[in-house]
Amino acid sequence: MKHNRRKWLKKLGLALAGVGFFRPNTFALPTYKLFNKFTPAVNKSFTHKANNMKLGAFSVSLNVKDINASKEFYEHLGFRVLGGDIKQNYLIMKNEHALIGLFQGMFQGNILTFNPGWDENANNIDPFDDVREIQRQLKSKDITLVAEADEKTTGPANIMTTDPDGNIILIDQHR
Repeated sequence: MKHNRRKWLKKLGLALAGVGFFRPNTFALPTYKLFNKFTPAVNKSFTHKANNMKLGAFSVSLNVKDINASKEFYEHLGFRVLGGDIKQNYLIMKNEHALIGLFQGMFQGNILTFNPGWDENANNIDPFDDVREIQRQLKSKDITLVAEADEKTTGPANIMTTDPDGNIILIDQHR
């Protein structure tokens, strides 16, 4: 088994070297040097406070065919049930800081989900950006919203948009 794994890794390294991404000697570099070698410098404006929306916890909401089979599969990957109700065909599962939602028959496709005001354990965080403020910021940047929150209200609300590749993004505030 170990011999096959080494053989496969060697082939992988040669295949990546063939496309000019890795060179065989780069595998000997410490991880931080390897990362820096292939990663451009971070744009300073990306981390600037004025450009940073507080979107809260992030999860991927998956449209599943069989919630029981999906639950078992993700448990094998180390996820545990954090919330939801399997009788109502949805579960929220967690592995360290990673969150996934399993939803059977509730929507088409998969959704990238953000929860302003919550951390990855569904604990309240303060301060946070209210979903209506996020909506105003997105509109000011000419981002089209598929669903909007009523700006005259407070508390729970959600908005939806799609990225340039058609991926659905849900910003879902629960408090």
